[in-house]
Amino acid sequence: MTNLSLYEPFGKMQFTDTNCFLCGTAITTEHRAPVFAEWLQRKYNLKDKELLLLDKSVTSFGQLTIPCCDHCHTHYLLPLEEEVESAFSQGIEGVRQLPQQRLFQWIGKMYYGTLVTELIKEANPLIMPEYAVSEDPKMLGKFRMFFMVLQSLRVPMVFSDFLPCSLFLLEVDPTEDNLPFEYQDELTTMCFSIKLGPVAVVCTLLDNGIIGRALGRLYGVTQGQQLHPVQVAEFKARAFYAAYIFAVVPEYFVRPTKPDDTKLVLDTLIDDVTNEIFNPWEMTAYAHMLEEMLKPWSIREDKILQNPGQPLSFLLDAQNNFKPIQHFVKPV
Repeated sequence: MTNLSLYEPFGKMQFTDTNCFLCGTAITTEHRAPVFAEWLQRKYNLKDKELLLLDKSVTSFGQLTIPCCDHCHTHYLLPLEEEVESAFSQGIEGVRQLPQQRLFQWIGKMYYGTLVTELIKEANPLIMPEYAVSEDPKMLGKFRMFFMVLQSLRVPMVFSDFLPCSLFLLEVDPTEDNLPFEYQDELTTMCFSIKLGPVAVVCTLLDNGIIGRALGRLYGVTQGQQLHPVQVAEFKARAFYAAYIFAVVPEYFVRPTKPDDTKLVLDTLIDDVTNEIFNPWEMTAYAHMLEEMLKPWSIREDKILQNPGQPLSFLLDAQNNFKPIQHFVKPV
């Protein structure tokens, strides 16, 4: 009989080094799994590279591990990593062929792995950060909902007419691309981006695809195009800012099960009656986000807002059509 029970660590804040992050099984501290898979670390020489965690502390990719029982590691994490490694080895077409739910699980595992590291550290009063995630009920509510759908990694699960996230796949032009690997995430807005060679993936993790629809036209003009890295940075700024002003939290509900069921079916609800889906767009706030993403090109906010009605864009021309860029020229 298929075990369809979900693990719920948030009620008792059961985040320790002796409970499997995915199923809650009691383990020893030696039972660990890498947050960033070993194949990633080997391919991009990441093991000793510094990594800034969500709480702004610094570790390395090789040191970042999470408590994980042998069963979950062997039966759920390793097969997922094998699928993803194979997909990325075939370029963007290979990644497009990967089921979106699997890509969500892969990204979600890395995001949640860094979050679990934060929550375990907060359990130690000697290293309690200034702004503790565990003391923010709204954020914990978001993480609880997210972990429910992330357990599709372990428990057979069908999402009824939705995917919990928005996924964007971008192909990078190699001409002026000097970074084979890039990674960025944001705790409170649940945004994540990762670039492996010529493929960049941007994901807003808990929006039920709403941001994907909101950015649908922009995303559409990028498809079939090889983007200059500065264009990828702008797309990331737009997605991350959309997540920043996203104002609702989806709720998920498990349909009642029967004894012979082999999977859970989840429905979702978003309160768009008493709440606006998005807070108002503020041009200055967006410009600040874009400035952060454009740091490698030293483009400042005053240049971005030189024309306040139409902020600087490397993706779109004045008629909102795609703007091809092969060689970057800094705007004067």
